[in-house]
Amino acid sequence: MKKNNKTLSLVESFKINISGIKLLMNKYPKMLISKIIYIIFSTLTPYIDIYLLALIVDELALGKNKERLYFLTIITLVQLLVFSLINALLKSYVDTVCSDSYLKINKVLSDKMLEMDFVNVDDIKTHELLSTIAQNQNGGGWGLFHLLFDCENLLSSLLTVIAGLGLTVTLFIRKVPSNNTDLQFLNMPLISVLVIVLLLLVTFLSPILQTKGSSYYAKASNEHNLGNRFFSFFGFLGMRKKYAADIRFYHTEKICDYYNSNKESTFGSNGLFSKLCKGPIGIYSALGAAVSQIFILIIYTYVGLKALGGAFGIGTVTQYIAAITKVSTGLSLLVGTVGGMKNNASFLKLIFDFLNISSSVRVGHKKIINNQKYVFEFKNVYFKYPNTEEYVLKNINVKFDSLEKIAVVGENGSGKSTFIKLLCRLYDVSEGEILLNGVDIREYDYDEYLKAFAVVFQDFNLLALPLGQNVASGTNYDEDMVTNCLLKAGFKNRLDKMKDGLATNIYKDIDKNGVELSGGEAQKVALARALYKNSPFIILDEPTAALDPIAEEEIYNNFNNIVEDKMAIYISHRLSSCKFCNDIIVFDNGKIVERGNHQELVENTNSKYYELWEAQAKYYNN
Repeated sequence: MKKNNKTLSLVESFKINISGIKLLMNKYPKMLISKIIYIIFSTLTPYIDIYLLALIVDELALGKNKERLYFLTIITLVQLLVFSLINALLKSYVDTVCSDSYLKINKVLSDKMLEMDFVNVDDIKTHELLSTIAQNQNGGGWGLFHLLFDCENLLSSLLTVIAGLGLTVTLFIRKVPSNNTDLQFLNMPLISVLVIVLLLLVTFLSPILQTKGSSYYAKASNEHNLGNRFFSFFGFLGMRKKYAADIRFYHTEKICDYYNSNKESTFGSNGLFSKLCKGPIGIYSALGAAVSQIFILIIYTYVGLKALGGAFGIGTVTQYIAAITKVSTGLSLLVGTVGGMKNNASFLKLIFDFLNISSSVRVGHKKIINNQKYVFEFKNVYFKYPNTEEYVLKNINVKFDSLEKIAVVGENGSGKSTFIKLLCRLYDVSEGEILLNGVDIREYDYDEYLKAFAVVFQDFNLLALPLGQNVASGTNYDEDMVTNCLLKAGFKNRLDKMKDGLATNIYKDIDKNGVELSGGEAQKVALARALYKNSPFIILDEPTAALDPIAEEEIYNNFNNIVEDKMAIYISHRLSSCKFCNDIIVFDNGKIVERGNHQELVENTNSKYYELWEAQAKYYNN
């Protein structure tokens, strides 16, 4: 069985749990403070019941004072009523505050992703780490969720032990009267010490055994996550629309059935967890449960013998039995919680590894001066992706201004998309510099620089929300401006058919009456979104890839009206789009090999552009 990761020492576990508690307190103080108040109240109030009940039983047994009995009964009933009401109100409040704890804890990770440098967001290692954290959390409850419950149990157990000891300590002090010679040995200090030692041994041993058993779940978290991935994928494959046709034609449901019913799968009858439950997990859990019963035998025997010897009355017996049982429960919970926190520490470490991913982007402070002309220049730019040795861009030197309409072309892997990522500053150059109006773009305020670009990526995403909100990327927007952008993008015919107009929900994820968009229609909405941003620079990555030839022709015929006076850069595989641009940059093997307009480049029969053009044109000429 492969362990989750390196086992942390007790000191390391303690430190990382403290860091986790500080994180939760810093992010959501209201949630933790409300839980603390509720736990203090709900943990301590039962001891008042125990104490008052013992007094009432003593009065009933001895029949000393009816007025005192009535008084104690009324006090008990009143406090039960008042405290039950307060407890219910506190619980309701805590439940309300903590009802979205799942979202709050996930927001910690989401916020980090949003503030993280794109170079790290785009790194596969980051996504592997985040995926592991999510699987640990959703599959085994490990991480911040586990810590949240650990905090509750830790505080509850400590208060239980402290309050219980307050009602229990006199048990070992009260003496059996001297006239009971048979049980005088109970007054010996050695007997009291022996009983206390036995009770502590049993109390600590039981949760230690339970924790040892549960540690196998932590050690097997990698196998657990793998099993969950198989189940999540193959268990619901038949319900996913996009796979329906392939399943129908190729009967791939047989593959699903194999992985779901395989007896040796992670959760199958002969799988890892079945063997663990039949073996160490089951054995340690059974031993822990058995040992806990020894405690009951010891405490009942000791308290019963002292009561029989006349050390205290029947009411006090109920007090001691209830209180010391709670002490034992509290100690068991305390030991179990400490063990659980140690098991959880390695999962918390993964979360902090993620949260501590450092920023590498240089933060500038210069403002972009708005004017009618912007000039970009790549000077001796080299770039290689993090943790790689091969340069994907090599000695790029190119200059262009905002009055140009530029097409960037080349074969897959030639460096086109990387060129755009550097221009947008999703990545910083490895060597060289990129200038905007003579200033290194790293000197500009990062957020302001990003706002200057509107990009339609080839793998763009729309949300299952109203059309207008998708275009505006917000809930409040200028309806006329949104409509105008949709019309420019060629969405008029589809918009006219939407009875609710901009309020029409797209897709059916949230609204069952939402409308489905074709790939081409969705691409037009994405284009409208870029236009609505109204940035001076617009970049279109395969803007017509999902459009039919007629729709594509419509977009290109209205090209100048769509982008107006913005600088437009196209990444394209369809070289027919290049005819609408006054500047074409050709990439090959990480270098700029040619530059010019369509007519100039196509006339050079030895050019890379001509080679690409002929490769596509032959399908239309034949």
